Amino acid sequence: MPRPEPPPLPPLPALTRAEADLIDGYLRVVDLVGRINPSRGDLTYASLRAAQALVAQAIAVKDALALMHERGEDALHAATLARALRVLDGERRALRVTIPDESPP
Repeated sequence: MPRPEPPPLPPLPALTRAEADLIDGYLRVVDLVGRINPSRGDLTYASLRAAQALVAQAIAVKDALALMHERGEDALHAATLARALRVLDGERRALRVTIPDESPP
């Protein structure tokens, strides 16, 4: 029996190239911080590698924001950017950054 197809994702809102780079870089940073999170990880080497990669991703986010500023984009359109983050599964990805609830003893 064939597997049912998942429902299609909503379309991404229209973003400038710099906004798209900001969103992509931000999500990569979130993913890396989630891998570094000591309350969720189990290997120091994996956390070390994620921490090393975090530096490059932070620079990419800074560069996207600098480009936006240079182009005169003075405001972040929070509602539009939040919609893009939701479409790209940002809420689930950001959960790895949080401290998990205590498990019952």
